Amino acid sequence: MIESGRDVCSDLTKASQLEWLETNGLGGFASSTIAGINTRRYHGLLVAAIKPPVVRTALLAKLEETLVIDGQRYELSANQYPGVVHPQGYQFLKRFRLDPFPVFTYEVAGLELEKSVFMVHGENTTVIQYEIIGTPARSVSLELRPLIAFRDYHGLTHENGALNAAVQTTDRLATVMPYAGLPALHFAHEADEIALAGWWYRNFEYAIERERGLEFREDLFSPFALKSDLARRQIVSIIASTEQREAAQAVPFRQAEIRRRAVVTAMSPVDDELVRTLTAAADQFIVARGDHKTIIAGYHWFSDWGRDTMIALPGLTLAVGRADAARDILLEFSRYIDEGMLPNRFPDAGEAPEYNTVDATLWFFEAVRQLIAYTGDEEFVREHLYEVLKEIIAWHERGTRYSIRVEDNGLLHSGEPGVQLTWMDAKIGDWVVTPRQGLAVEIQALWYNALCVMKELAMKFDDPASEKKYRRMAARAKRSFNQLFWNEAAGCLYDVIDGELRDAAIRPNQIMAASLAHSMLTRERAKQVVAAVERELLTPVGLRSLAPGSPDYRPRYEGGIVERDSAYHQGTAWAWLTGPFIAAYIKANGGRAREQARQWLDGFQSHIFSEACLGQVSEIFDADAPHAARGCAAQAWSVAELLRAAVEDVYAVAPTRSANKSARLKGSSARADKIVKPRKR
Repeated sequence: MIESGRDVCSDLTKASQLEWLETNGLGGFASSTIAGINTRRYHGLLVAAIKPPVVRTALLAKLEETLVIDGQRYELSANQYPGVVHPQGYQFLKRFRLDPFPVFTYEVAGLELEKSVFMVHGENTTVIQYEIIGTPARSVSLELRPLIAFRDYHGLTHENGALNAAVQTTDRLATVMPYAGLPALHFAHEADEIALAGWWYRNFEYAIERERGLEFREDLFSPFALKSDLARRQIVSIIASTEQREAAQAVPFRQAEIRRRAVVTAMSPVDDELVRTLTAAADQFIVARGDHKTIIAGYHWFSDWGRDTMIALPGLTLAVGRADAARDILLEFSRYIDEGMLPNRFPDAGEAPEYNTVDATLWFFEAVRQLIAYTGDEEFVREHLYEVLKEIIAWHERGTRYSIRVEDNGLLHSGEPGVQLTWMDAKIGDWVVTPRQGLAVEIQALWYNALCVMKELAMKFDDPASEKKYRRMAARAKRSFNQLFWNEAAGCLYDVIDGELRDAAIRPNQIMAASLAHSMLTRERAKQVVAAVERELLTPVGLRSLAPGSPDYRPRYEGGIVERDSAYHQGTAWAWLTGPFIAAYIKANGGRAREQARQWLDGFQSHIFSEACLGQVSEIFDADAPHAARGCAAQAWSVAELLRAAVEDVYAVAPTRSANKSARLKGSSARADKIVKPRKR
C-alpha cells in the first residue's frame, strides 16, 4: 500500500504534484492528482477507449463534491481557475492511499468521509464510492455534480451552443448524449434527489499544460446534480459508464477488482516490495487490441508503439509468468509486418499503422528469443513466427523503406535525410535533433543479436541451409563492427558511423552492444563500455542520453514544445535504460556485481512510492540533479525494464519454462509457483 498523510494531502503544492492512475485493460483510464485538481488535459474520471486501445475520449472530467452537515456546506473538490484555487477541499483531506486503488479520507466537522475510485477491467466504466466512517448522529448529505468534457483526450472543450443539455432519466439512471457521434454516458446512482438544471463551469486551468507551452484553459458542462442522504445510507455509489449499469453493481465490481489485483500482485516472482509494486504497475499497460493483446507505451498520451512494445514485452509479461499475453502480442504485431518492418505506431484515430522505425523490428527478434528462454515453446515459434522472421531478414538484405539495407560489410544501414528511425527520434519541423543516419551502434548490436537468434532457431528447426547463412552473416557483421566502431581513444564505441563520419558523442546506445544476449564485444571491451557509460551517463533514475561534456548537452527538460523536444535525447535521463545497463554491468563484472545493481534499483523506490504518478515509473527525468520527473507519468518500458532487470539480472530468477500463470487472471487468487525471497540488505 502506498499512502500519504495530512502533511502531504493538505499541502497544495505537494498534493497537486502527486498523481494517481486507474486503467481498464482497454486503453481507457481515470487519473488526477491527490489534491483533486486536474492539472492535465488528460486528467479525468473516465477517459474511454472507444475503439480499444485507441479513439480515447475524455467523457467525465470530475465530480464537484459537497458535504452538507447540519445545513453547513463543505466543498471537497478543488479547481485551478485564473488566479485562484476554488474550492479548497484538499484542506479537509486527511489521508490518501492506493489500497489497491485510490482511496481519499476527508475529515470534516468531526466526521470522516472515505472516497474510492476504480475502473472495471474490460469496460469503459469508473466506479466512485463514498462512505461515512462511523454512524453520524446528525443530518449529513452528499451533493455530486458531474462535469463532462466529451472530446478527444488530446484536445480541450469550450462553451458552445452545439451541446445537447438534455438528460434522460429512469429509476436511478441518468444518461447524457451531448454531441452526435460520441457515445452516451450513463450515470448509475443511488441519489435521493436529482436536479436537472445544467450550466457551464468556465476557465479551468491545467498547470502542466501551461508549463508545456500548450493551451491550458477549458470549460466543462454540468448537466445535473445528485443529492444523497448519508445519515440514511452510509455508502453511496455512482457508476459512470458507456454501458448501462446499476448502482447495486458497485460492490460486486469492487470485490472482483480487488480479487483480480490480488492475483496480479501474487504473480510477482520475487518477494520484494519494489518488485511487487512493479508487477502491479506492469498490469496497467497490457490492454486489448480487438480480440488480442497489445501494450500501451505510456499514460497519459501514448498509444501502442512497436518499439516500446517489443522492448517492454519481456518485463511486462514473461518475467511475471504471463506467457499467453506475450504470445498474443507477438502474433498480433506479426500480422502488421510489411516489407519486413514492424509498425512503429498505431495512431490514436485508428488509421493505418506507421512504419518509420528500424529498431522495432529488431527488438521483435529479442522478444521471440525471450519467449523461448522463459517458456521453451519452440513449437509456437516454429508454427507462427519462424517464416515471418526469415522474411524480415530477407527484406533487410535486399533493402526496404528508408534505405534500410545490409551493406557489403554485413552491417545494417538505415536512414535518409529528414527521417528519424532510431529511438532517438525527436524532430522539430524539418530539424532532426539527433541525426543518426548511417550505421547506428545499437542497430548493429540488435542486428547481430537477431542473426544469432535466427542461427539458433535454424538449428532447432533442422534448417541447415539457413543456419549456415545466418552464421556467415553474423560473423561478417561482428568482424566489421569491431573494426569500425571501437573508439580506442575513449575506450568505448562510436555512436554513429556514416561514411567517413565517426560520431564520438558518448550516448547510452552503445550499452546494447554489451547487454544483449549475443554480443559482438570481448569481455574486456564490454567492461570498458560499461565503465564509460557508468562514468558519464549513470544517474539515480536512469542513463543520460548524452554525456554532460558535450556542447549539445541539455540539463533540463522543460519549456515549450521546441525547448522540450530539443532536450529529449540531448542529456535527458531515461529510466528504461537502467535495465540494459544493469544487464551489461552484471555480464561484464560477474555475479558479485548484483549487490551494486540491487542498490541502483532501490534508488527508484522514492520515485515510485512518493513522487509523480504514485506506484508507477515516469518516462524521463532531468539530466541534472535533482532529476525531476518529466514526460509521461507512467511509461511501459520504464516499468518493464526495471522489472526485467530485477527478475533476470539482480535476483537471477531462472525461467520456469512450464509455468504460465496468465490463467490466474481469470479468477484464481493462488500465489505464484515460484517466489524468490531476497537476502536481507
